[in-house]
Amino acid sequence: MPGMVFLPGFLLLALLLQVTVVDLIRIRGVVPDLVFILVVFYAFWKGQREGTFWGFVAGLLEDLVSGHYWGLNAISMAAAGYLVGWFETRLYKESRLVMMVLTFLATVAGQLIYYLLLFYLQVVISPGVALTGVILPAAAYNALLSALIYRRFYRMYLRGWFRMSRL
Repeated sequence: MPGMVFLPGFLLLALLLQVTVVDLIRIRGVVPDLVFILVVFYAFWKGQREGTFWGFVAGLLEDLVSGHYWGLNAISMAAAGYLVGWFETRLYKESRLVMMVLTFLATVAGQLIYYLLLFYLQVVISPGVALTGVILPAAAYNALLSALIYRRFYRMYLRGWFRMSRL
């Protein structure tokens, strides 16, 4: 069962890169979210159930590392994993363009959920600043990065690296 080791391993590696070297490729204050991109890939391959579960796990890991607003990443990534998983059998998996658009939309959805949760916690951020300063740039960055790395991960998936028993 190589998937039992590789997916959690890749999540931990993505998280490690996220908190160490990804900051070096910051553009206008925005960095790509490697953990989120991996969740989007996996949810697209495996569906809503596993996308939600691994989105929650990955978000919880990010929450533990960030130390801010514990649970918000877990909820927003689980929701994004669920939404992306809905497309599992509906879209062409081999296309980088499909993955790029899906990653963009998933990032927007996940970030909007995160923003709404912050608003619920009475953390006030201007909607314009949130949308143009964080949400759309992060979505574009994640989409571009996903297009660059998707083929490699898709081939690994086809070879069974991420196969796990259904939850």
